[in-house]
Amino acid sequence: MSMLPATYQLPAALVLLVGGIVACFFGYRLFRIVLAIFGFILGALAASSIFGVSDTGPMIVAALVGGLVGAGILIAAYFVGVALIGAGLGATVANLSFATSDRDPHFLVVVFFAIAGATAAMYLQRYFIIVGTGFGGAWTMIVGALAALGDRTALAAAASGDVWVAYPMNPAPGQRWVPFAWLALGAIGTGVQLGITGGEKGRVGKRRRKS
Repeated sequence: MSMLPATYQLPAALVLLVGGIVACFFGYRLFRIVLAIFGFILGALAASSIFGVSDTGPMIVAALVGGLVGAGILIAAYFVGVALIGAGLGATVANLSFATSDRDPHFLVVVFFAIAGATAAMYLQRYFIIVGTGFGGAWTMIVGALAALGDRTALAAAASGDVWVAYPMNPAPGQRWVPFAWLALGAIGTGVQLGITGGEKGRVGKRRRKS
């Protein structure tokens, strides 16, 4: 859970929406830019949550500084970003596997799947980047779209204490269509990257011409 002043809900939502679109459909081709966008978003949300509701000025400054730091870290740590995508996918698989039985996976199970995902990502970088950015971007698009369109939950949170409370892991409680929309968008984004924007043919041709 992270907070920003309510007046910044729409700009923040648009950043999430645009960042999600870029990641979902151009994640592999623009991977460093995607890392910068998501590093900024994560850093801003984490840093802004340090301050209270009444600390509007410090909250904004912290969000900007945290965003720049987060973007810089992920850009500099390119391979760490690849490993994090694999770890995130592994943890997601672990949670989805146990969700069918209405149980939460043991902490060690999540850690094991995350390590396995990170290791596999280092050997299969292209495919993990495409799948990770496709589905990660799809989820970010949904979070941004719901906030931009004024989801009732987001509006209620914004009206309480004049602050927008972001719930990135549960943007629309009770809305059962969200997971299906996420899977559909993620599959479309992954397909677009595999077939169009994330192809290797152009790069191979350029390398041959250079040599």
